[in-house]
Amino acid sequence: MKISKKFLLFFAVFLIVSCGGDKKEEEFKFYTLKEAGTKQLQLTVEASGTVEAISSIEIKSKASGQILYLGAEIGDYVEEGVVLARIDQRTPTNTLSQANADLEVSKVRLINAKNQFERSKRLHDEGNISDKSFEDAQEAFSSARAQLVRAEVFLENARIALDDTSVRSPIAGTVISRPAEVGQVITSPTSAVGGGTLLMVMADLNKVRVRALIDEIDIGKISLGQEVVIKVSAYREKKFLGIVSKIEPMSKVDQNVTTFPVLIDIENKDNLLLIGMNTDVEIEILNEEVPLALPAGSLRTRKDIASVAPLLGIEKTDLEKFLSKRVKGENFDTFIVLKKTKKGVVPVWVKIGKTDLNNVEIKNGIKKSEIVYVLPSEGLIKYQQRFSERVKSRFG
Repeated sequence: MKISKKFLLFFAVFLIVSCGGDKKEEEFKFYTLKEAGTKQLQLTVEASGTVEAISSIEIKSKASGQILYLGAEIGDYVEEGVVLARIDQRTPTNTLSQANADLEVSKVRLINAKNQFERSKRLHDEGNISDKSFEDAQEAFSSARAQLVRAEVFLENARIALDDTSVRSPIAGTVISRPAEVGQVITSPTSAVGGGTLLMVMADLNKVRVRALIDEIDIGKISLGQEVVIKVSAYREKKFLGIVSKIEPMSKVDQNVTTFPVLIDIENKDNLLLIGMNTDVEIEILNEEVPLALPAGSLRTRKDIASVAPLLGIEKTDLEKFLSKRVKGENFDTFIVLKKTKKGVVPVWVKIGKTDLNNVEIKNGIKKSEIVYVLPSEGLIKYQQRFSERVKSRFG
């Protein structure tokens, strides 16, 4: 025969209630007693993130035309200066030939203009030609010199344009993307309004970073330079160590949850971490042994102490007298604990320090080996009381 879980629950509560004594402390067995003592406080913030390159470079060609050669595939490691692509050189080669021819013509014109200027100067000094004729010769000579400079500039630009048809790697790194293919006609970013055609994306993967999203509640505990443990699904038994390098000031809100991106730099000499990998991030906030600590559940505030005190036999007048004086730092670093003594339960103020959310450091108010009560919240106590009343009414 099967007995419903609800009936067993009610029966267990019934036994607890029916077996209770006259004392309030014995009637409600929802508290525990804890002794103040040395405790190792440990607190770790956990988050998720993705691996990304610290810096990536888009490779584009300054020359427009058809791609004749691509020298690297996705995932290839390329040294600095290696040719990554070659573009059709016919137009730049023709332009260079024309520039060379123009330069030769400019040199000849300059020689002729110089000779004409020298003759005109000699004749002008002898008074055989007019000032106007001499000035025309002088202007022609200056124009020829300027034409030679322009021809030299055009020639240099033509050489640069021809050299730009060979695209070289600006860094030593890994090709992480290559949208272009051989035979494709591309445009130059210097001439196209759209920014030119993307050939490849390269990144140095010897050092990568993880962008982790940290809850706004925990972001105040994170600081630059903190050591971080990174785990990825591909290497379950391996832990990667990183360092917090940046905390971005702009939050991200997703489904009413506010987080802040935290950037974590990681050495990746073996290239085990790949771009886009999902990671689990563990940031150790606290790992310290404190001489005196208590469970966080033992701390009470002025607001909820009134609901707990009668259950432990504290008289209302005694509680009012205890609460009559305001204490500096209430609900910030000063709270109430209920201490067990030979005379009964006594409320005392304690000043707290560091906490790992489960336990909290006690700076003063409680001595080592003293015992305090750990109770649930005010809401849970009221729920338990109502539940007990329903059980009593059901079972008489």
